Amino acid sequence: MSDGDKPRKLAIINSKGTLDMAYPGLVLGNAARMMGIDVAMFYTFWGMDIITKSKRDSLKVAPVGNPAMPLPNIVGVIPGMTSMATSMMSKEIAKIDIPPIGEFMEMLHDAGASFYACKMSFDMNHLTREDLVPEVDDVVGAMEFLEWAEGAQIIFI
Repeated sequence: MSDGDKPRKLAIINSKGTLDMAYPGLVLGNAARMMGIDVAMFYTFWGMDIITKSKRDSLKVAPVGNPAMPLPNIVGVIPGMTSMATSMMSKEIAKIDIPPIGEFMEMLHDAGASFYACKMSFDMNHLTREDLVPEVDDVVGAMEFLEWAEGAQIIFI
């Protein structure tokens, strides 16, 4: 506990919808919950792909425009490179016993983390509540989320 009796809080804003950007928020959220920290995950813009049923299980790793990839950017435009990069990352993640995104989200939600969809992104993408994965607790506006996040450590991914 910090600030007297107030529990520590962590707000993670997920704005990107690729496989390699889905894991950092989940890993940090899981670590925080293991430490007893309250966690709220907020998905906005392309991050909505992570919480959309039809997209979550087919997230990709984009090798183009990713300076951390160990190959020249031009190679990323070759057909099949995105699939290859995605397959390689998925295999490496599985080797270290990290669960797939859906299972990881379910574990984190069961551990007490809250998951929120951004109302603006939700509307912009013409989504319905049924389009979202079951771990999503609510669709909220930015002001509602920021109200919860008051006094929290905020991480933007």
